[in-house]
Amino acid sequence: MSQASSVRSLVEIATDNVEQVIVGKRREVQLVLVALLCRGHVLIEDVPGVGKTVLTKAIARSIGSTFKRIQFTPDLLPSDVTGVNVFNQQRGTFEFRPGPIVAQMVLADEINRATPKTQSALLEAMEEAQISIDGVTHPLPQPFIVLATENPIDYEGTFPLPEAQLDRFLIRLSVGYPGRAGELEMLDRQHLQHPLETLRQVLSIDDLVKAQEVVKTIHVALEVREYIVGLVDATRRHDDVFLGSSPRGSLALFNASRAWAAINGREFVTPDDVKLLAEPTLAHRVIINPASRMRGVESRTVIRDLLGSVPVPGAQPLNVSGNGRQRRAAVWS
Repeated sequence: MSQASSVRSLVEIATDNVEQVIVGKRREVQLVLVALLCRGHVLIEDVPGVGKTVLTKAIARSIGSTFKRIQFTPDLLPSDVTGVNVFNQQRGTFEFRPGPIVAQMVLADEINRATPKTQSALLEAMEEAQISIDGVTHPLPQPFIVLATENPIDYEGTFPLPEAQLDRFLIRLSVGYPGRAGELEMLDRQHLQHPLETLRQVLSIDDLVKAQEVVKTIHVALEVREYIVGLVDATRRHDDVFLGSSPRGSLALFNASRAWAAINGREFVTPDDVKLLAEPTLAHRVIINPASRMRGVESRTVIRDLLGSVPVPGAQPLNVSGNGRQRRAAVWS
């Protein structure tokens, strides 16, 4: 069995386990696992009640990581997240009492309900896997992953995440409502108890770390790397975009594509992997200009537009007639 095949087997085991709790959301579960394989963070944005918190709990239990939850509220302070130094009268010294950020997997629940000052307490932790208290740096447990949830920013009582904070998330996704059959199955499963209560651990942290190392070996051809950079560069030139993706977006798309290839048992990345991961990794890094926002243009729409216009390596351009207009299509050969 190849190394990529072993990653595929591990991810299928974890996905099947999580699906005992989250019904009909296999792709969303695997996107979170992509972030875990890349040592990246995930932002889950959706309306209340669709299973954002349950999804993160199920994944934490499946891999057996240490888990802490932070419920973000307007009165939450940065020290409530990172921890504080407390004076020990018996010893005559200050002692560090860690906050809930000190865990392998941290659920930042409803992160956009906290003030920007408290939101920024996560920046150093997410970027460098460490926190600084009174000038002293404390390393965080490895692997360190933040799974944040938020309600749509147009709801009352929320604070939009600043661009620097959004850029720290490898992937942003939405869970969405289950289908009719999935919702009926959910009711059946929770007839006597919540399936999360009996969910078992199926992987270990060592399994995850080994899989992370395998992802680093996945081959990305020069043409595919140029395609990644071309997509990211195009976000900076689009007419509807005020601020395009940062170079961190190129790295996010590069790493996520490698993880997706490994999940599918391949030791190389294809342009289709890049196209599939472009929206989850780039859309939240793109800021639409005010005039385009007034016309209803969204960052997701821009990414989809670029996927149809940026040349794909190995593709053959075709002129396809549609509604009286000529449009350029690319077919993967």
